[in-house]
Amino acid sequence: MRLAREFITSTIVGGLFIVVPVYLAVLLLLKGMQSVGALVRPIAALLPDWMPAEGLISLLLVLAICFIVGMSVRTQSGRALRARMEGLFEKLPGYDLLRSLTRQLAGDSDQKAWKPALAEIEDALVPAFIIEELADGRLTIFVPSVPTPFAGAVYILDRARVHLVDVPFTQAVRSISRWGSGSSELVAAMRKD
Repeated sequence: MRLAREFITSTIVGGLFIVVPVYLAVLLLLKGMQSVGALVRPIAALLPDWMPAEGLISLLLVLAICFIVGMSVRTQSGRALRARMEGLFEKLPGYDLLRSLTRQLAGDSDQKAWKPALAEIEDALVPAFIIEELADGRLTIFVPSVPTPFAGAVYILDRARVHLVDVPFTQAVRSISRWGSGSSELVAAMRKD
């Protein structure tokens, strides 16, 4: 009974980590489109009635704004403003971890957390992610549940029991979410430290 409850709980939590960000992104996009709807209404009135012009132009405008903001944070002053804003956001619980995870999913390989690894637990190698290194040299690792890679257990292990895997974060997540399919690639990419 306990195993079934843990499975259901971890599956629901894992699903939430996927559904909630997508839902919020879509909700924000729709809210942005609604906000600019009044601005584009005069232009939309010039187009044929059969075309969903207001929605289409609103979507394009919101995407253009996102593009401009994305380009501006690549400038020196934009990076400085972003750093100040992140300083405020880092005070929110879980923000740093979520930011690191999002960057890993986006393909940023410079992130220090969530590095794919294989950990020795009992007599087995299990897929894991390195979360941080402790002052005494041990590692905090996260061992995800299958097939939900964002729910699982946290362990603190000696470095000798954790083996880095030279694969992208997304490949490790893909293997976990596919019930271990592709694990041979993880084992083949294991560092021989």
